[in-house]
Amino acid sequence: MSALFSPLTIKSIELKNRIVVSPMCQYSSEDGFATDWHLVHLGSRAVGGAALIISEAAAVSAEGRISPDDLGIWKDEHIDKLRQITHFIHSNGSVAGIQLAHAGRKASTHAPWKGHGVVLPENGGWKTVSASALAFSERYDTPDALDHEGIQKVITDFALAAERSLKAGFKVIELHAAHGYLIHQFLSPLSNRRTDEYGGNLENRSRLLLEIIDAVQKVWPAELPLFVRISATDWAEGGWDEAQSVQLCSMLKAKSIDLIDVSSGGLASHQKITIGPGYQVPFSSKVRAEAEILTGAVGLITDAGQAEEILEKGDADLIIMAREFLRDPYFPLHAAGDLNAPMAWPVQYERAKPSK
Repeated sequence: MSALFSPLTIKSIELKNRIVVSPMCQYSSEDGFATDWHLVHLGSRAVGGAALIISEAAAVSAEGRISPDDLGIWKDEHIDKLRQITHFIHSNGSVAGIQLAHAGRKASTHAPWKGHGVVLPENGGWKTVSASALAFSERYDTPDALDHEGIQKVITDFALAAERSLKAGFKVIELHAAHGYLIHQFLSPLSNRRTDEYGGNLENRSRLLLEIIDAVQKVWPAELPLFVRISATDWAEGGWDEAQSVQLCSMLKAKSIDLIDVSSGGLASHQKITIGPGYQVPFSSKVRAEAEILTGAVGLITDAGQAEEILEKGDADLIIMAREFLRDPYFPLHAAGDLNAPMAWPVQYERAKPSK
């Protein structure tokens, strides 16, 4: 049997294969609302056969958006359209997941095709917050350092977003602690210069994430999976690194986190990344082996043979793909053909299924 097309059970959820649609910002919302674009974008990947489809980063508060055009889940009115989307995904045999996020100091920026850098308050932007009052770069706002009241609001916002996610029909939550966004800003010593219990040593820098997990687990059913996305390294001297990632993931396993989505980078504007096919897979492999937790591999994974090899070597448990799904919403159907793996096509499309 193909490793890529073998099922995986995580708590009460069975994934029909190991192919996951990674969260990909669409910058196509107004006031955080999902639209028909999101229905078609995410729904087509369910028709295409992905086992798990994780929505783009959904901001847990209005000020947590990367841009004014981001998806949100900070108010109850957001639920109805999201519920329509999850129903369609589930009716096509896939599992709907949602990534919950707060952008921190990387918030209030332009959508990629609308400009660069900070969006000023007079143009619909807002004041940003972070672990410390350090800007991401000269083109970004200098954030306010969160005080204890602000930290408690962030924790509460994540918990309320988790409650709404459940009402919207999602079966998996991924907490976004990567790519230089707020939780990552607390984790990394490059962006966290605090001297209180949220700064300093690794335990303190991890405190916000662990307290968010505690709050989410109070409202998220124990039988449904909870993932965390991390950046395994900042690709910058003195920053977050692989050793700290392994330590953190050991703590997350003790917190009953089910899987780590292992990415990298995004915290430091001066990062120097060595990019190539599967360049982040070794991070997944290390976390999986040393923290003894399920992982998902990401980063320039573009073909069936490559994905199959990653799984066969034990470098990951899931293959989490982004850009390849933008190029090919039906990647799983095509990959099954490449690997001679049995896979049912949607009955509406069976007439186009290649014959053996």
